[in-house]
Amino acid sequence: MPKPDSSASLEGHGHFSKVTVATLLVALGIIYGDIGTSPLYVFKAILGERPISTLLVYGGISCVFWTLTLQTTFKYVFLTLQADNKGEGGIFSLFALVRRFGKKAYIPAIIGAATLLADGIITPPISVASAIEGLNGVHGLENAIVPGNNLTVGIVIGIISLLFFFQRFGTKIIGSSFGPIMMIWFSMILVLGLIPIMHNPGILASLSPYYGIKLLTTYPKGFWLLGAVFLCTTGAEALYSDLGHCGKKNIRLTWIFVKVALVVNYMGQGAWILAQKTSLLGGLNPFYELMPHWFLLTGIVIATLATIIASQALISGSFTLISEAISMNLWPKVKIKFPTAIKGQIYIPSINTILWIGCVGMMFYFRKSEHMEAAYGFSIIIAMMMTTALMFGYMKFVRKWNMVLIMVIIGIFFTVETAFFVANVAKIKQRWMFLFFEFGLVFIMYIWFNARKITNRYLNFVNISKFSKDLVGLSNDKEIPKYATHLVYLTKANMEMQIEQRIMDSIFNKKPKRADIYWFIHIDISDAPYTMEYDVIEIIKDKLIRIEFRLGFRVQPRIHKLFKKVMQEMVQNCELEFVSKYESMEKGNFHADINYIIIERFLSVENELPVKEDFILDSYFSIKGLAQSDQKAYGLDSSDTVIEYSPLFIDQKDKLPLKRCGHGVKNGKHTHLEEINHS
Repeated sequence: MPKPDSSASLEGHGHFSKVTVATLLVALGIIYGDIGTSPLYVFKAILGERPISTLLVYGGISCVFWTLTLQTTFKYVFLTLQADNKGEGGIFSLFALVRRFGKKAYIPAIIGAATLLADGIITPPISVASAIEGLNGVHGLENAIVPGNNLTVGIVIGIISLLFFFQRFGTKIIGSSFGPIMMIWFSMILVLGLIPIMHNPGILASLSPYYGIKLLTTYPKGFWLLGAVFLCTTGAEALYSDLGHCGKKNIRLTWIFVKVALVVNYMGQGAWILAQKTSLLGGLNPFYELMPHWFLLTGIVIATLATIIASQALISGSFTLISEAISMNLWPKVKIKFPTAIKGQIYIPSINTILWIGCVGMMFYFRKSEHMEAAYGFSIIIAMMMTTALMFGYMKFVRKWNMVLIMVIIGIFFTVETAFFVANVAKIKQRWMFLFFEFGLVFIMYIWFNARKITNRYLNFVNISKFSKDLVGLSNDKEIPKYATHLVYLTKANMEMQIEQRIMDSIFNKKPKRADIYWFIHIDISDAPYTMEYDVIEIIKDKLIRIEFRLGFRVQPRIHKLFKKVMQEMVQNCELEFVSKYESMEKGNFHADINYIIIERFLSVENELPVKEDFILDSYFSIKGLAQSDQKAYGLDSSDTVIEYSPLFIDQKDKLPLKRCGHGVKNGKHTHLEEINHS
């Protein structure tokens, strides 16, 4: 089987199997933006306006430490990273591994993906706002940079808007600086945390689970503090999603350093708070209070850069998520651009606009980072629960682990995540507007997936052999004007000797389409991420050829380029005898006369469907009208492509119960049959 550019499927991935200083820096720069900047707001959210006590401080640190240990370290770093799909990770990679074992596996996949996208519109505002608000501690800016005022909101929106604007140019130039900046950031928070700990080493006792359990069980409304505690691990999904960019070994090694830096900083904030011996936090951010005044401005600049990197990682992850959803028929086809030559770096204008509007809207609505803290995290815990559901399928069906071991592991995750979910339910009142966005994303994915299943179920396939003589005869009939030298159709038929009836109708009915060679292209989306393979089935020699493309779910199906590559190789291998339509052109210049036929379907009014399927298909075709056409999605030139429209008939009745009342024709000129007989 020929495999064009098969080496490209490993490009940019194989070198991450090794551990070097460079790969470790890449991992720091890509993965830990969200979880790494959490010290800016997590401890402040835990304390809130509550009276400060040793139990609150020690218990808060204990809960944070064990959350990072159970959720991030054990679940994601140790366990979930083992669900390696040809070097790639993320919820759709996990879905690709388990979908053949369950018809409903798509449900947790689309819910998880939708909630990850939805919570993405609050990560940039809360991160950047937390950094910028630290400027109110700089001498001379106390009255200017006030959390929630117009100037602060404007600065945050300006930074976010610039970030989204530059997405169209890619991150090739600045991407190399992400790793060193995050290295500086984690080193800074580590040192800032160590200094207070040295003055109060007793804070190390807060790592004991005793204080966490006591806080949750004895402190007034202590259980609901889990909503704030959960913010420390909201970026854990990125560890798995970025598996393909960094590699398992690099993620696990860098996480040791990152976790130490995070825990030390949280303990340092706790030690500083207890040293103040105050009853209330009073609106202070303990993270910035750790900094000497002379270092404050520098620290804020570093924090701002770190939050920008965190936002960039989230935006890039959203683009990748939607690209995968399109390949797996879970999202409408939208325009995808490739701003740089770096493999895997894509830009989706529509998603970029949606995220920008969402982030700006959140900033205008909440205005302060402390207001966003109350709304943050609800969607992420749902995404984590969906990952747990898919991991159950992976451990049971793919890895075939012992069922008792699986139930113990899933039981631990289910208990912990259910507790976080219940604690986060209280946030719904602060984030009710998010629900519309989340439900909208889930609705689109659900409709798109199920509508494709319905329409494919009713596709009418026929055997090509029934039409072989007619196709050869049509191709050789010189009396019919030649339509194209190479006539190409995209087919959904999985079996090589089958084809859609509507394609045969397109060739023979109305105006017959005579061509030298008829090509049928079938695209199979592989469960592996970067597969690029093809096979050639010559059904009728030099007349009817089928091309089977097997593409990974992270590969963009640019069919025109791929098809020309196949034709070139066939000509070079003397498998295809090319004859140009235009004799003056150089032999082999087949690019001038390739015609693609795209058959667009529309829902016929004659269909009789169950209410559910009727609603799904109506919604599907409404959404499809806003999506990108197949011509653009497959990279086909408009000058070489003809779009035909065919009605989609489902459950059409061949025999209509129509009865004729009379026996003759009645009008001014004709008489009834009985009157004729009487005369």
